[in-house]
Amino acid sequence: MKSSLTQISKPSSFLSALLLLTVTATADDRLNVLMIAVDDLRPELACYEAPYIHSPNIDRLARQGVRFDRAYCQVAVCGASRASLLSGCRPETTGCWNFSTLLRSKMPDVLTLPQHFKQNGYETTFFGKVYHSPKDDAESWTLNASDWAPQQRGKGHSYLKDYSDDVPQPQKTNNQKVQPKAGPSIENGGDVADERYVDGHIAERAAKVIERFADHDKPFFFAVGFIKPHLPFNAPAKYWDLYDRSSIEIPPRKDVVDGVPYGNSTWGELKNYPDIPKNVEFLDDDKTRELIHGYRAAVSFTDAQVGKLLDALERSGQREKTIVILWGDHGWYVGDFGDWCKHTNYEIATRVPLIVSAPGLDPNRSTRSMAEFVDVFPTLCEMTGLEVPSHCQGKSLTPILVDPSATIKPAAFSQYLRNQPGVGSMRGTSIRTERFRYTEWRNMKTGELDAIELIDFDNDPGATVNVAAKPEYESYLPGLAELCAKSKTGT
Repeated sequence: MKSSLTQISKPSSFLSALLLLTVTATADDRLNVLMIAVDDLRPELACYEAPYIHSPNIDRLARQGVRFDRAYCQVAVCGASRASLLSGCRPETTGCWNFSTLLRSKMPDVLTLPQHFKQNGYETTFFGKVYHSPKDDAESWTLNASDWAPQQRGKGHSYLKDYSDDVPQPQKTNNQKVQPKAGPSIENGGDVADERYVDGHIAERAAKVIERFADHDKPFFFAVGFIKPHLPFNAPAKYWDLYDRSSIEIPPRKDVVDGVPYGNSTWGELKNYPDIPKNVEFLDDDKTRELIHGYRAAVSFTDAQVGKLLDALERSGQREKTIVILWGDHGWYVGDFGDWCKHTNYEIATRVPLIVSAPGLDPNRSTRSMAEFVDVFPTLCEMTGLEVPSHCQGKSLTPILVDPSATIKPAAFSQYLRNQPGVGSMRGTSIRTERFRYTEWRNMKTGELDAIELIDFDNDPGATVNVAAKPEYESYLPGLAELCAKSKTGT
């Protein structure tokens, strides 16, 4: 039986847990879904207790719904993270570990989230970065959004200036070849309209699509993916002006976890930008502040674009029949421990913002219950009354949406691969519990356990000490190891 969320009035405990009603929904009154994906957005927003960040629109969405304070991605890299969320499967099932592997190249027959909605009568479409590649999962979309809102000349640029004379030839740094980018790591675009940049134009076009849906005869599943605050940190001047660079504090540069050879972050793609010094251990304070300033400006720029989508929903009269879910694809190091980008199993790389708002849900609530990206697929199914496909390896978050104190799982699970010189490919498998982050590093070929990391957040909230070898923690290790093994398949 399909159902509507628009009338919730203390249903039975079973129905409450599933967030379903006894009201049968027809195709006309099924809830729409607006899914907003944001690249490299860490949970550093005003609504996540970071008042120095200007994020009024995401804050508005949080006040309208439930904010998940302990949500985690499955892999801290964009392509693999999105593959897990949109398939409902963990990385050992998807086979996607990096940014470039297409989900359909590994799981050609998997029923994806948008495809499932398509098969159940929804109009499905997207703008921007939803999968890492727009070529992935082409069969899941019923509508080319560009047919309703085509790109306009002079809008949607990555850079507004020509930096071709400033880009050096490829070189090597720390035995890694640098592939120069088209411009610097930051750009203050000056007094220009948001639409001059890619995300501004995506928001402009997406708002038109939302308004068109108001007169459409099908419910919609519309995914909109914003690229910022991904590098380069480019935004109009008004978003840079929201922050005082001189007041930005430099994060401690102490190594993220001592004594473990595989976990530390690299600089990722940051090293490819021509304004980034080569072969230095840490960026100096001035460059660090400049990049943090740029990241925050890009966050506020994207926040404004989120606001345009919410405004379009309200303006078109569809807000009261639309689920809105916003997520960042993984965390991001912004100078934390001297590191940049993501590419680890640690808290900063794997923890993500996740906000869900829907008609009938009590607003302005938060939860510390564990949640994972693989949970999004079954959650949206239950919220719209669709069957949850049997291949999904997550659990529905609907009990938490009804009661934020509810718990559906003891831990959140993440993985990352690391090539270690002289050792080979190592796979880090990590779980985050209420108190601990436990990580096993195993050789990909032999399966042999090589290293264990254990972070005790109760005693080390900064996550800088590996306590796995300390005698007082020996009794915790067997249970955490068992939980880690089960988490790989979602059991």
